[in-house]
Amino acid sequence: MGNSGSAVKVCADHQGGINWLSLSPDGQRLLTGSEDGTARLWSTADSQCHGHFQGHESYITFCHLENEAAFTCSADHTIRKWDVVTGQCLAIYRGHTSIVNRILVAKDYLFSGSYDRTARCWSVDKEKQIQEFRGHRNCVLTLAHYSSKDVLEEEEEEEEEEERVSRDLLVTGSTDCTVKVWWVSSGRCYQTLLGHTGAVLCLILDAPNRELFSGSTDYTIRTWNIVTGEQLKVFKEHQGSIICLELVNRHLYSGSADRTVKCWLVDTGERIQTYKAHKHSVSTLKYHAGILFTGSGDACARAFNSRSGVLQKIFRGHKFIINCIQIHNELLYTASHDGTLRIWDIRGGRSSQKGSLSRLFNNKVGCMVQQENGEHETVELM
Repeated sequence: MGNSGSAVKVCADHQGGINWLSLSPDGQRLLTGSEDGTARLWSTADSQCHGHFQGHESYITFCHLENEAAFTCSADHTIRKWDVVTGQCLAIYRGHTSIVNRILVAKDYLFSGSYDRTARCWSVDKEKQIQEFRGHRNCVLTLAHYSSKDVLEEEEEEEEEEERVSRDLLVTGSTDCTVKVWWVSSGRCYQTLLGHTGAVLCLILDAPNRELFSGSTDYTIRTWNIVTGEQLKVFKEHQGSIICLELVNRHLYSGSADRTVKCWLVDTGERIQTYKAHKHSVSTLKYHAGILFTGSGDACARAFNSRSGVLQKIFRGHKFIINCIQIHNELLYTASHDGTLRIWDIRGGRSSQKGSLSRLFNNKVGCMVQQENGEHETVELM
């Protein structure tokens, strides 16, 4: 395909930078959360804005979209739940005492991480805090969730009866350089994973293989056994902070402030490819049908052949950092700090691999890091 692309549509309704972009499980809608304190709902069928969620008193840091409900978190210390049809605010979750950085929805639980050094668990429907996870010495930036039944055999479980019944665990990554694993039912810390010497910016979980991957400002990625807490491998070749991770078929892709993405074989720890050409930090990435798509602080998105590492296309048009990307029905969606959502046609951008749209992976983080005073910076985290 050609080496440059122009957007088929530019959506410029927001009055401030877009910090996150979420795709609904059914692929019918997109949700953007912005510096202007609002979220907008977009149809993937016609690329029109079909919802405008207003109510937060400060900028939205992150958002998550289900098929029937939308969730946003903000520097105003709250989380909100919205009806995607009416735009009505259905619930406000109050309790955090500082910026809420990240939310995660799993089953009937809503999890949140904050600059107040805690993570919290809420009942999605009852607008009520169920649990508080306290023990980090600094802010909680990233979250993951799993059930112990996914990783533990019955004879391995020696926890209290309440915890065996619940089985749900929350993983938190913090700027205090640690990763912690918590029992959701009791709020008790099950494991503290020590080894990083910098802030933990991103987590990705492979529960069936009992593995957790963490990326840090110490320039490393570390792999952990989530049952024993043992550190398995350290991936050390990056020369800048690890900002985002993606795991596909036992291949780990890592985006860094050193302006590269690297591909690693999880089973051996071998680095098998480096994707260059970025002129700034790699802020977000996504694998789709043999192509690796990246977003960067240089305001461009790029498409690489995942096997050869060859740059196949550059998507130019944004004015500032691309904070998040999504892919649906051969369209690439890019959300930027310039306040626009841009839509690009990626047909013809596949590799020779066969197959329909790959499953999208959503458990990763971008590169927006809020500061305690309420300001926030778009990282060059080197």
